[in-house]
Amino acid sequence: MLLIPAIDLKDGHCVRLKQGDMDQATTFGQDPAAMAARWLDAGARRLHLVDLNGAFAGKPKNLGAVKTILREVGEDIPVQLGGGIRDLDTIEQYLDAGLRYVIIGTAAVKNPGFLRDACSAFGGHIIVGLDARDGKVATDGWSKLTGHAVVDLARKFEDWGVESIIYTDIGRDGMLSGINIEATVQLAQALRIPVIASGGLSGMADIEALCAVQAEGVEGVICGRAIYSGNLDFAAAQARADELGAADA
Repeated sequence: MLLIPAIDLKDGHCVRLKQGDMDQATTFGQDPAAMAARWLDAGARRLHLVDLNGAFAGKPKNLGAVKTILREVGEDIPVQLGGGIRDLDTIEQYLDAGLRYVIIGTAAVKNPGFLRDACSAFGGHIIVGLDARDGKVATDGWSKLTGHAVVDLARKFEDWGVESIIYTDIGRDGMLSGINIEATVQLAQALRIPVIASGGLSGMADIEALCAVQAEGVEGVICGRAIYSGNLDFAAAQARADELGAADA
């Protein structure tokens, strides 16, 4: 089970939001590169970046901070990023800078032709982020609920060559209320590609519950507020996940 620390970038700083609300941002660090180094030292095997300003602007807004993180991490671990990715030039720019994966969210739902082109041009580097409430996909910073069922869209995107799906229960994100294990497993069982859980991670019990369903296709989990607030010790959690994984092997 891959535990993936999240570094959310707003105005060049590391923050966490509650339920995607930019007005409810808590700043956890002024130095994104130092934050990346912290998680690398704690044993992270991948980093998850979000350009929050970019997500609302529809174009990259924290490129400088992203590049400092990439310089800090180097070739040690892969880095993935979402937020404001709306065209192929932006994807190329990020991949050239050293990102391993780009995450397409709202644009995948509203402009599926773009997603298809991205998968064709940058195969193996495209992840789709599906944010949902009660099984329906939300877009535009979670402000708009669509009529699309998560499973239906994910299956279509899988056929186009998406690398994996990040599934976020937006009712839980940033609330430390626990991962929606049931919905995550249902999605993973419907797909051949891996699913990464996101939204609401609260502590070690969630990690153990996710490890128990890893065989269903749940590859990892995004770790946000819990590792910044101290509710979850990242290094200890990754060690526990490795221990459970070895026991199941």
